[in-house]
Amino acid sequence: MQDHTVRIDPGQSPAGITYAPVFNVAIPFIDRHLVEGRGDKVAIRTVGQADVSYRELADGVSKAGNVLLDAGVRPGERVLMVIKDCSHFHYVFWGAIKAGIIAVPLNTLLKAKDYRFMIGDSGCTALVYSPEFAGEVEAALSDVSAPPATIMLTEGSTGSLLDRMAGASITLTPQPTTEDDDCFWLYSSGTTGTPKGAIHRHRDMVVTSQHYGVDVLGIREDDITFSAAKLFFAYGLGNNLTFPLWVGATAVLFPGAPTPPAMFETIDTYRPTLYFGVPTLYAAQLRLLEQQAQNTASLRLCVSAGEALPGDMFRRWEAATGTKILDGIGSTEALHIFISNLEDDVKPGASGRIVPSYEAKIVDENGAETTDGEAGKLLIRGASTARIYWNNPEKTADTMMADGWLNTGDTYIRDSDGYYIYCGRSDDMMKVGGIWCSPFEIEARLVEHPDVLEAAVVGHEDESGLTKPKAFIVLKEADRSSDDICAALVDHCKEGLARYKYPRWFEFVEVLPKTATGKIQRFKLRSTDQ
Repeated sequence: MQDHTVRIDPGQSPAGITYAPVFNVAIPFIDRHLVEGRGDKVAIRTVGQADVSYRELADGVSKAGNVLLDAGVRPGERVLMVIKDCSHFHYVFWGAIKAGIIAVPLNTLLKAKDYRFMIGDSGCTALVYSPEFAGEVEAALSDVSAPPATIMLTEGSTGSLLDRMAGASITLTPQPTTEDDDCFWLYSSGTTGTPKGAIHRHRDMVVTSQHYGVDVLGIREDDITFSAAKLFFAYGLGNNLTFPLWVGATAVLFPGAPTPPAMFETIDTYRPTLYFGVPTLYAAQLRLLEQQAQNTASLRLCVSAGEALPGDMFRRWEAATGTKILDGIGSTEALHIFISNLEDDVKPGASGRIVPSYEAKIVDENGAETTDGEAGKLLIRGASTARIYWNNPEKTADTMMADGWLNTGDTYIRDSDGYYIYCGRSDDMMKVGGIWCSPFEIEARLVEHPDVLEAAVVGHEDESGLTKPKAFIVLKEADRSSDDICAALVDHCKEGLARYKYPRWFEFVEVLPKTATGKIQRFKLRSTDQ
């Protein structure tokens, strides 16, 4: 095989993937498109900015890689990226990878203390950031003992990335890596604890793009992708960067906050065919749809991840837009979704079936596989899983288990038809009256009530010291948090839940604490629930 190429065999199930012995993943995702005649096709459409063709993208990638090398960053060293969703992200990410430098995209919503930790933890030699995030980034840099040698803004000043790219060469020889070499890191957003740097290899983006992007979504060259979820974490990275680039499609990038009006306006203007969101956002968009019709005619399919999608939300979205939402579960460690519903095989309220090429099993507290209908810890295995956590052998041992199995930290049930049903994070499960109880099951019932926008359930001790469910509720109309609504919610739960699952207490809040991926941080609710 020619260096840096990959061969896909669709005749196998799942599709077979063979890599050249010398393999740098930037070549099939970027340079390949020029060889295949897509140079003039639009690769990136960023709201408020000029379109970028595949030829312009390839040139920008090589220029950015040369800028990093000329600045003294060496192959194998880390470059931290605090960059908004725009072409600059692509230039630095792929340019670093092509040069053999480890790209480390960071959550752009973090604070100085978080960046300070990641600068120290990563031992990075370079940091590139958008001007919008200068306040927190520069505050972090001022408070670290060993700042990276290379620090640059993406734009807006002499010595910025774009300034240096203007004089850089469009020729960059790819670093002769292999499919198993370290390629990029992603720090976990985390529902608990300190962020962990998951180390991914060159092959990992190929695996997710082929087995989920192509084999599940059926993404094709004429698709236009749009992801409310940002590029800095695994879900968004696949949705709006690797999947479209894998098939030569076009991605629509939105640099700002993903508010419901902005998402609908972008869909109306840029006409995407694939839209990626999270349950929190879909709930807010549905609320807006109830008030005013929106143009979603271009969409052929929607996707949800981050937190399990309630079945009622699936049904309401399809009724309002005529489009299905494919719910699935993925993780930073697995890089994208490994269990998913299919366009022609959807079970509302379930995460779906195992994605091609992945394996899954549910085990009890002793590590024995459970029977169908029995809750347990979900383990998955696949070729896209992270190698280790950087500088964290204890967490690596807990998560990256023997024989390639990955401990997801989620509790699941597999039903008799083979669908996987989310019960909650393993740490969030409650034992009520001696019976394990899923917070998500209760939450899914609560959000079916017409007055409820969002719900989160945690365990709370009663006066006898016994654990019972407590519900935190975001109402569609905040001024309606009355005793009457509490009674109505209890009656609503009685119609669909066993008695021990009824919430014993209700607390009405304006917002629920969440990670950047939309996961409810129940540990924060528990910490304030004293």
